[in-house]
Amino acid sequence: MTNNHRFLGEATVNFTLKQLRYVEAAGRLGSIAHAAKELSISQSSITAAIDALETSLDYDLFLRTPAKGIQSTPAGEQALVLIRNFLQQTRHFEADLKTLGGDTSGLVRIACYATAAPAFLPPILQNITENFPGMSVQVMEGNLKSIVDFLDEGKVDLVFTYTDGLQSNHQFLPLFQAPPYALINLDDPLSQQPSVSFAELAERPMVLLDLPRTRDYFTGLFERRGHRPSIAHTTRSAEIARALVAGGFGYTILNIRPPDYVEDKLRYRAVPISGLEHGQSFGIATLANTRPPKIVQAFIDSCQSLQKRGVFDSLTVWADEQANHQKIGQ
Repeated sequence: MTNNHRFLGEATVNFTLKQLRYVEAAGRLGSIAHAAKELSISQSSITAAIDALETSLDYDLFLRTPAKGIQSTPAGEQALVLIRNFLQQTRHFEADLKTLGGDTSGLVRIACYATAAPAFLPPILQNITENFPGMSVQVMEGNLKSIVDFLDEGKVDLVFTYTDGLQSNHQFLPLFQAPPYALINLDDPLSQQPSVSFAELAERPMVLLDLPRTRDYFTGLFERRGHRPSIAHTTRSAEIARALVAGGFGYTILNIRPPDYVEDKLRYRAVPISGLEHGQSFGIATLANTRPPKIVQAFIDSCQSLQKRGVFDSLTVWADEQANHQKIGQ
């Protein structure tokens, strides 16, 4: 029996999960060669999968241009969305089958905003190791845009991020509020104040964390209050930003406290910023209207348990009036 055949004049489409995975990778990467490299198979296997599916469907999924890779046709773009959704459901089905015996085991794929990951992830991963020995966690990092792309493309089951950049197809579970704070060198008198204002910071040189969506967020904090930051240096690394502050090159603004923060042993201090009504919500984003497999839900429940125990409280820096406001709102 062949993969493609007809009964009573109606086409019967047959394909394998392997073929769908090959086609999805080619469409996502826009290249047969890149898909073959990612999946560690031959380019001919990718090409054969595309040809077989196009023959079964009786329409082209891709336009192939020599030296330029492949580009999805309009119908192919819609087909890829269906294929990704189906592959995600299949993975969830496989995960649920494995948990029927009561053993929470298997793989959970997560992505985390890179600047938050060093401080935020260790207690979560430690809790998983201690309470779910059969669960393995695959971690990806990226900027605010790329990690949401990971979620939309089915590369991860959930992402740890802020609400900024999420759309109607995403569901968000907040874990804590993370207001921005200023990291200031100890030689600057502002570092000894209980809090600082945006007007005071605007007079100092700023080390700006320059990542997609992050740059606009930090500069917007000043502009909405009638100020303009004096940007002296930019970097895409929170670690480098902290090093520049320690070296006296300016202050920086972050939302989550550094993982190694010990105030009396460092050359800078985390100072709350006054005049903020609320902080950004940091939490778990998943795809809306989808039921996560049991193992993913167990991971989410574990994070909520840590939240209730106050494990994430040490990650934030609040001004006194903000802390009181937060407590009243809880």
